Amino acid sequence: MQSSLYKKIGTASIIMVSSVFLSRVMGLLREVVIAAVGGVSYSVDAYQLAFILPEVLNHVAAAGFLSVTFIPIFDQYLVKGHEEEGWRVFSLILTIFGIGLSILILIAFLWAEPLVGFVAHGISNPQTKAMAVKMTRIILPAQWFFFTGGLFMAVQFAKERFFLPALAPLIYNLGIILGGLVLGPWIGMEGFAWGVLAGAFFGNFFLQWIGAGRVGMTLTFTMDIMHPDMRRYLFLTLPLILGLTMMFSTEVFFRLFGAYMPEGTIAALNYGLRITLILVGLFGQAVGAASFPFMSRLVAEGRMDDMNRLLNQTLRYLSLVIPFSILLIVLRHEVVYILFKRGHFDATATLLTSHLLPYLLIGAFAFSAQTIVVRGYYAVQNTLFPAIFGTIAVILSIPFYLMGMRQWGPVGVAMGVSFSAFLQVIVLYVLWNKQSGNRGGEVYGHVGKMVLVSVSLGIILEGFRRIILSNLDQWTFMGSLVRSLIIGTLFLSVLYLIGRCLKINEIRYVFDKLIMKGKKD
Repeated sequence: MQSSLYKKIGTASIIMVSSVFLSRVMGLLREVVIAAVGGVSYSVDAYQLAFILPEVLNHVAAAGFLSVTFIPIFDQYLVKGHEEEGWRVFSLILTIFGIGLSILILIAFLWAEPLVGFVAHGISNPQTKAMAVKMTRIILPAQWFFFTGGLFMAVQFAKERFFLPALAPLIYNLGIILGGLVLGPWIGMEGFAWGVLAGAFFGNFFLQWIGAGRVGMTLTFTMDIMHPDMRRYLFLTLPLILGLTMMFSTEVFFRLFGAYMPEGTIAALNYGLRITLILVGLFGQAVGAASFPFMSRLVAEGRMDDMNRLLNQTLRYLSLVIPFSILLIVLRHEVVYILFKRGHFDATATLLTSHLLPYLLIGAFAFSAQTIVVRGYYAVQNTLFPAIFGTIAVILSIPFYLMGMRQWGPVGVAMGVSFSAFLQVIVLYVLWNKQSGNRGGEVYGHVGKMVLVSVSLGIILEGFRRIILSNLDQWTFMGSLVRSLIIGTLFLSVLYLIGRCLKINEIRYVFDKLIMKGKKD
């Protein structure tokens, strides 16, 4: 039974890792196109500011949490053989929350100008604010597609169908890219905003509606707000709405505090954050999305010890984010140059983005670990606890943002992002261990070992880069590419030897799998 479970998780993880990898590639391509069209100009700042109100509405609708709040409810109906009632609850949530979200979108659309002016108070350029208002109104309706599509994906996850949900981010990013390429020459950054709307419709709504239909969706209009599971869903969701989650606070705070920095800071922070989130997506989000249905099932079956073992083992493997973060820190300039140095993204933009990138990469492991730790709470249907203590951690990080802005400028904002991420995940994991009786000592020890190994490796790589490769020009594409390939090869070789010599099973396992796959191919 346990072997079969882990095999299913592995299969689901492969699908989701592939999806996230391709999505991150598409996301990078999206940022490359944005950088080429707008660089780090005020128009890109405006485009990023246009996401603040939609992010708030997305948070209020808990659209990003539908899988973790709805799946446990739907799962219980499937386990008991009462699937028809499960679809009735599905219809109820879709109807009531869909209507409520539509009203909020209309209000935000009508009041966009004063609301954007409030959240972008630090912006002094009137053109930036005007563009942000216009693009906000374009992007706002996409939140309805995210919400309804999120429910469609949740039922597919519950039925252990991952393929069509895995396509959603790919199509969404493709929509943004095409919007910028097709419309950009005529309407500039506004073209990307229209791409957001189109991508959300086709990838997150239309395709997922088809997928939900394939797993037996029955949709009826119902307003039975007194249904027990409607109240239960509200109980699970309300803390998430009222709480400040890691990704929500990050997406809002870097824009909010970046608005007080020099023009182009928001754009540079965004480019650096997207590079950081590549690691988070590959190591954290994919595994978290794939493992959660199984974590939920283990809890439903009363197998908490197995659930904790799965949680701890996953965190140990996620610690591989740490050495890869160090690699990107060493290659900060080369990575930014290769990805973005074209069009309007000039040398100044390259220097600013590569200067901020290391301070964002410091938080990559925290972002990755949080995607797993918080799902432990969601699997036991406890959304209140992480919402309360996550919010407390976010609030406690605000003084650090303010101090960082005053002392270090844009770097302080980047440091605030990483500090807030670590504070949240440490608090939540420590409290989870106390609540569930989980033994987290092995995880702490393993992460500490990976930090020491990674820092030592980083010192070696940085020395090699500065001394041995100093004659390779970093201001050409080929020079940056060659430097990256040489240092990347050295990194993998040394990391493999470290895994063997220190008997770090997680490193050895990943490399052994890659070697065996290479031999089979």
